[in-house]
Order: sequence, then structure tokens, then C-alpha cells
Amino acid sequence: MIIDRLGGIDPLKDVQNAYKTPSKQPLRSGHDSISISAEAREMAEAYYLSEVAAATPDIRADRVAEVREKIKDPAYLNPDVISSTADKIMSSLGL
Repeated sequence: MIIDRLGGIDPLKDVQNAYKTPSKQPLRSGHDSISISAEAREMAEAYYLSEVAAATPDIRADRVAEVREKIKDPAYLNPDVISSTADKIMSSLGL
């Protein structure tokens, strides 16, 4: 395999030097402003919320450990707790 050199060491160097702008233009002092549309703000908020949701674990280990400890206690599982839990499950399903 033969590799031929196409040019100098840095072939982009000549191109970069050809497009330099003169620095003799005085800087204008003024105020710049931008405006962000409501749609862009909503999209940014949706993006932020999706990032937070992706970073948040689906299972809260602290709550799982707490419930496991409660279930180990035989006095915890009484008809009132079971009924309340069943009601919460049914309401979360819209029934």
C-alpha cells in the first residue's frame, strides 16, 4: 500500500488564513435582545421534565423497604389496611 502526501503538513492552514477578517472594525456598544416563543418555552420545559423523569428511578427503594418492614408485622395486615389498599388500587385504575 502506497500513501502519497497530498500537500503540506497542515493542508487547512492556507484555507484558514485566507478567510481572516480584519480586526480594524470598531466594536459597537449596544443592547442585544432575544425573544423566545411560548412554544419554545413549552418544548424546553417538556425536555427538562423528560430528563428528570429519565434520571428518576422507577422504583423507590426506600418506600419498598418501609413497606416490607410493615408487612413483617402481623398486626399491620388487618381488614382496615387491606380495604384501604384495595380502594386505592381501584381508584388509581379509575374503577
